[in-house]
Amino acid sequence: MPDLKQVEALDEAEAADELARLADELAGHDLRYFQEDAPAISDADYDAMKRRNADIEGRFPHLVRDNSPSLRVGAARAEKFSPVEHGVPMLSLDNAFSNDEAIEFDARVRRFLRLGEEPVFYTAEPKIDGLSASLRYENGVLVRGGTRGDGRVGEDVTENLRTIREIPQRLAGKGWPEVIEVRGEVYLGHAEFAALNAAAEAAGTKTYANPRNAAAGSLRQIDANITAQRPLRFFAYAWGLISAPFSDTQWGALEALRSWGFHVTPQARRVENAEGLLAAYAAMEVERPKLDFDIDGVVYKVDRLDWQSRLGFVSRSPRWAIARKFPAQQARTILEAIDIQVGRTGAVTPVARLQPVTVGGVVVENATLHNADEIARKDLHVGDTVIVQRAGDVIPQIVSVVLDERPEGAVPYEFPTHCPCPLHTPLARETTSGGAETVVRRCTGEFACPFQRVEHLKHFVSRRAFDIEGLGDKQLQAFFDEGLIREPADIFTLEARDAASLKKLKDREGFGETSVKNLFAAIEARRRIGLDRFIYGLGIRHIGETTAVVLSRGYLTVDAFLAAMDKVADRDPEAIAELDALDQVGGAVIEAAAAYFAEDHNRRIVQNLVAQLQVLDAEKPKTDTAVAGKTVVFTGALEKLTRDEAKAQAEALGAKVASSVSKKTDLVVAGPGAGSKLKTAAELGIQVLTEDEWLALIG
Repeated sequence: MPDLKQVEALDEAEAADELARLADELAGHDLRYFQEDAPAISDADYDAMKRRNADIEGRFPHLVRDNSPSLRVGAARAEKFSPVEHGVPMLSLDNAFSNDEAIEFDARVRRFLRLGEEPVFYTAEPKIDGLSASLRYENGVLVRGGTRGDGRVGEDVTENLRTIREIPQRLAGKGWPEVIEVRGEVYLGHAEFAALNAAAEAAGTKTYANPRNAAAGSLRQIDANITAQRPLRFFAYAWGLISAPFSDTQWGALEALRSWGFHVTPQARRVENAEGLLAAYAAMEVERPKLDFDIDGVVYKVDRLDWQSRLGFVSRSPRWAIARKFPAQQARTILEAIDIQVGRTGAVTPVARLQPVTVGGVVVENATLHNADEIARKDLHVGDTVIVQRAGDVIPQIVSVVLDERPEGAVPYEFPTHCPCPLHTPLARETTSGGAETVVRRCTGEFACPFQRVEHLKHFVSRRAFDIEGLGDKQLQAFFDEGLIREPADIFTLEARDAASLKKLKDREGFGETSVKNLFAAIEARRRIGLDRFIYGLGIRHIGETTAVVLSRGYLTVDAFLAAMDKVADRDPEAIAELDALDQVGGAVIEAAAAYFAEDHNRRIVQNLVAQLQVLDAEKPKTDTAVAGKTVVFTGALEKLTRDEAKAQAEALGAKVASSVSKKTDLVVAGPGAGSKLKTAAELGIQVLTEDEWLALIG
């Protein structure tokens, strides 16, 4: 992403604002891709943005926040299908885009498992560009099938999946578990796609932009008879819930799936070490144009399943697999205008309006310009011919200007000094803790700025927050403009106020009795909400999904959380220390929480909201292990486990992992080189274990 500041050069404020921008831009595109089967951008756009987001989060783990791509899998199911819960979540993969990143993936595996020079075998499988599906078999018989959805709950499309000839209704051969969820990709071949579009064009009906959209649209038909008429195909490549193991390796599992009657990509291969990963990618690039179906990369997976188990997961992606993506594409077009958008936190982002151009099968009309400094650095003039790349952002980025084609009289773009909102409040450059100016310009209107208030409401109803179906951006803006919804609690009083009003929602343009009924039902369904979603939905700066989960597990109940945050806002040292002790919570989160709850307006908003809800307690950790309920701190160099592996192990056993030692710490596990934390533990009389003692304790 050459037109962005290097991640290593970002300060904390810049990183936080870029993470906010990245997250905000992704939300709508996920909806269009996973639910509407009509993406406005390419996979390359999404992947490059996700990669930059992960790089920034790697440098600033305490800033992981709103709708982070590293925390998102798919999108919530569409309401036209019944829900189907996956026995094991369907996770997404981290991406690699270069040989160096593929080599680093191999190195990370080796570091985590402490393998040294021991050979590591991988499978390299083509990444099919289709729609993920999960098939549940019981006693060898297909009983249910669903889409990925949000990774936990998908759409029940069992009858549609039964129409695909390459999906066996009954498993062949032997050795299959009594219960197994087989995962794979529903797709259309090139010839089938061309025939489908030709028939649709002849009939005057909808055509599809690409095979992936066509496959998704075909599978997600209400009438399975329509799906049966579409030549869908299926490749199996993984599994979810199983009642018993059936292989020791990924390669053996693929062979087992083939023996049970599934189609497995013949291009898959088993390779050794980083050199094998690179060779497999090079070979797949050569094979790609000759395939009769679309692929957008290669998936690398550690072959040994016991090593996969040890490697586990980070956030919502496995450590033992990665997707190596093919390069992006570029095109030239005209920069017709530059608009300014105001985000939830007041940060303003310039967006290029382009003369529509097709890049790799997708029509591009907008591109991110990031900030005023980027516009100046690129010397952009309205009317310029520009090179657009569909790999730099979820809305594509402008790579460069074709100076030879600049029109006469074109003048440089002048960045506004005031917010485009009706208040016309000044824009201020944010400064770092050291007093240096950042590239971020922020509207100083705060909650008085209607753009920011509306963006807060959009965040509140978004999928990963309260996920209220029927309150899209357009509708929410209309309700805000009319004064019907000004804060989150207003959403939950909307039905009662509508009943008492002479002007009913059902009589408004674009509404009807059924749509209003569905909206009220969707709102009512969210009166019961998990604590982590509640915390995330508040839209506190620097508190994204991961941090919200950490906070919910740390405080367990909404009353405990709010009481603690009030104390943090009052700068109570004990409350701040307790918050700081939570894993992945640092200074930025503490300051953001303190600032948020120190604001009377915010406290009132939260109080009004809580009065309308039943906030569910966080899931209690395990209680039947030797370390359940204990707060553990790891320090020093562990020799048998990596730090990540030890932390994941402790959390799985019901322990709480903290990053600092306090009087609430129960155990300190110390390896060689332990320093101040070991000294603090001794001063507080906290039990200290060696790594061997820890392993003996947990069995």
